[in-house]
Amino acid sequence: MKKSERIYREILYGVLERKENFFKQFSLAKICKTSIGNVHKTLKPLEKMNSIEKKPMGFSVINPKKILLYWASIRNLERDIVYQTRVNQRVEEIEKELPPVLFTAYSGYKFRFDSAPSDYSEVWVYGDEKLIRDRFPPKSGKPNLFVLKTDPHLQSFRKIPLAQLFVDLWNLNTWYAEEFLKALERRLWRE
Repeated sequence: MKKSERIYREILYGVLERKENFFKQFSLAKICKTSIGNVHKTLKPLEKMNSIEKKPMGFSVINPKKILLYWASIRNLERDIVYQTRVNQRVEEIEKELPPVLFTAYSGYKFRFDSAPSDYSEVWVYGDEKLIRDRFPPKSGKPNLFVLKTDPHLQSFRKIPLAQLFVDLWNLNTWYAEEFLKALERRLWRE
């Protein structure tokens, strides 16, 4: 995941989950472990599309939905896959047997909201590739367990941020990803 995506994640986490609207570039750089120059560069498209308003000491978010959709459109989930394998078990069994991970996509939604809008047959996680590979060795067949590369910023969260969950689901091509996205959008823009 690019460092700019960490910045989008932190902004959207602030808006959607902490109900904050004003951010300082210096604070974002520190939290996201990136340079202030990278923060300025990352904010340029957001300012251009009128989703943020620059102020003397920082910026305010005008349209978080635009930021979320922009991030979803530039996210490359496949690039972040560090391990994938076939596990001949039900998804509930796979989820139970995984070492400590941060669930995303379908499992992430299920664990975040204690429900699932549809059945699903894949498990997507951010976690330690080696630990997961030891528990679920490589096996041929269509993969149903996917491990994504994590980053220090993401590891600071106890549960998957809503924005991260959204952009990950957005980038999946299963029919049930659409069901999860619709359900998540209802939750995001209702609150």
